[in-house]
Amino acid sequence: MIEVSNLTKRYGPNRSVEDLSFAVGEGDIMGFLGPNGAGKSTTIRMLAGLSRPTAGNATIAGFDVQSGNAELRRLMGYLPEQGPLYLDMTLDSYLRFMAGIKGVSWRRTKMEMERVTEMLNLKKERRRLLRNLSKGTRQRAAIANALLGQPKVLLLDEPTSGLDPAQINDVREVVRSLEGKCTVILSTHILTEIEHTATRIVILSEGKIAAQGSARELKQAHGSVLTITARGDHEAFDNVLQRFLPGQHDIESVDDGAMRVRHVYKDGIDDTRSHLAAAIIANGLELLELRADAPSLEEIFLRAIGKGREAA
Repeated sequence: MIEVSNLTKRYGPNRSVEDLSFAVGEGDIMGFLGPNGAGKSTTIRMLAGLSRPTAGNATIAGFDVQSGNAELRRLMGYLPEQGPLYLDMTLDSYLRFMAGIKGVSWRRTKMEMERVTEMLNLKKERRRLLRNLSKGTRQRAAIANALLGQPKVLLLDEPTSGLDPAQINDVREVVRSLEGKCTVILSTHILTEIEHTATRIVILSEGKIAAQGSARELKQAHGSVLTITARGDHEAFDNVLQRFLPGQHDIESVDDGAMRVRHVYKDGIDDTRSHLAAAIIANGLELLELRADAPSLEEIFLRAIGKGREAA
């Protein structure tokens, strides 16, 4: 549904995004992750046809995003970071006006207004002026606008900005309900949003892709984390670690004189764990913990942006 190839945007000598290539399948929800300034909003604006790339290209449903094709505009819903609102309008008049701009028929407009206000829990606010609504409610109104007309592609740039935890959860449920029905790109720097909604993830750092794939693929690619906690002689513990897990280890002091190490590994650790445990005990150390965990999305994110910054 969405194909991005070598997309680049520069402002004079300054690079905003460089050589981005990724694809989003029909009905998929792609999480677009990155720290502030990573190039997420710039990429979204190019996909929405609001900013022309310096190089590369992107297509949505086979249409070049820079073509200005009217059919493409009808297929797409877009929410910028600062949603477009007319504060002197009521929510009803705003949604009716925006539906008209999008070419939604008069008969269908009424049904669409009912649908989106129900989805975003806005039915009680329909006759109120937008300026009198809370910041979070205005943000939900902007999301409702993006959903008008049942777009096949939805571009959401920081959709939960300004929302309280309950409202964030409501929006998360709305996005999750779109899976299989609408192709979504959800741009954010809030990891929990992506973890609970996205079928695929792209992590940006310094304007480049630092990692991409499903959550499962990213966890496999970044390896698991082996946590070892023991009590006893520090030097003996370090010697055992060097035998089985060569390299520099940051041995952390924890409660009751215990020591803890977290080691990232990818393959071939299962046999090593049993030998490591036996060696720790044989060297007079008390083994308190030996646990392997898949890395969290936060750990993957931090590793990815760290590598991206080193490369830049």
